[in-house]
Amino acid sequence: MNAVIHAADIQDRDGGVLVMATLFGLYPFLLKLYADAGYQGPKFRQGLKRVCRRVNVEIVRRCDTGKFVVLPKRWIVERTIAWLNRCRRLGKDWECLNRNALAFLRWASVRLMLRRLCRAS
Repeated sequence: MNAVIHAADIQDRDGGVLVMATLFGLYPFLLKLYADAGYQGPKFRQGLKRVCRRVNVEIVRRCDTGKFVVLPKRWIVERTIAWLNRCRRLGKDWECLNRNALAFLRWASVRLMLRRLCRAS
């Protein structure tokens, strides 16, 4: 859907507000956001309310029982990141410019979509 590449010194919660600012303009019908524990707290919620008031944030926490448990909604993000990490170009951060890194991330996403569309059923 959308990605923002930023410097490493920006916290995830601040980068999340940047992503939602650009994403909400493209998809104004979004009403629910699932996020992990890195996005909890008042700073992210206040920034999100400034950008898009109607979005409801639900924090999906990990299970700390010590064994693997599939959590609803969280596995979707983890699975997508795993698919993107199969692209060798995204394995290491070789890019000097953010726009180049974003371009390769988009190419990897296009590759995933094409493989799914062209798969024999």
